[in-house]
Amino acid sequence: MTNSTLIKKLIPQATATIALLAACTLATPKAEASPIVLDFEGIGNFQPIGNFYDTAPHDFDITFSGNALAIVDIDAGGGGNFGGEPSPSTIAFFLDGPAATMNVLNGFNTGFSFFYAAINQPGFITVWDDLNGTGNILASLQLPVTPFNGAPDPTGVFSPFVPIGVAFNGIAKSVNFGGTVNQVGFDNITLGSDTPIKDVPEPASTLGLLALSAMGATSALKRKKGQNTQDNNLN
Repeated sequence: MTNSTLIKKLIPQATATIALLAACTLATPKAEASPIVLDFEGIGNFQPIGNFYDTAPHDFDITFSGNALAIVDIDAGGGGNFGGEPSPSTIAFFLDGPAATMNVLNGFNTGFSFFYAAINQPGFITVWDDLNGTGNILASLQLPVTPFNGAPDPTGVFSPFVPIGVAFNGIAKSVNFGGTVNQVGFDNITLGSDTPIKDVPEPASTLGLLALSAMGATSALKRKKGQNTQDNNLN
């Protein structure tokens, strides 16, 4: 049986070894006052998110671990086997497990939310009060399998993207995104609200999220009509 994934079309960059990016660790704790939305736009197909949100014009002091990658919808010229994303045409996923980590140096409070697609395997997130997935757990979510091709899309089968979120007390400094590699896609990650924001206001509409470590990515296989969903991956 073939094993199509989230990646629909492989590009040369995906076979390169990408070094882990270090997160900034020293600063006075301070929670962001209003929600921040990370929509992955502007990062590029199979490119690491890394410090994309730690540099101008997207300087939120947010960084990602080395196994977090951005992927562009194949309908927009990328390699992604997905559709119905809340903000076209880039999402986040990971190719090396068991989890990717987002560090938020200044912290955030109130809630955490996002849209996701996982048509074959479930996932999870864990919100921590210290960097690098350490300290105390403030919140966690199990991410059930999502509907298969519930939103029309020309070629992608990881569709639609489902909203989910969680409220918590305290100041969060990091989040783990877990599950089966190449099987969970994330978009419009929202810090500071338990309801994800779909219509991203400027300048956040130009932002992008998660990325890294495409080492060992497998060739992408197109889904044929009638093929079992378990034959599909994000790339």
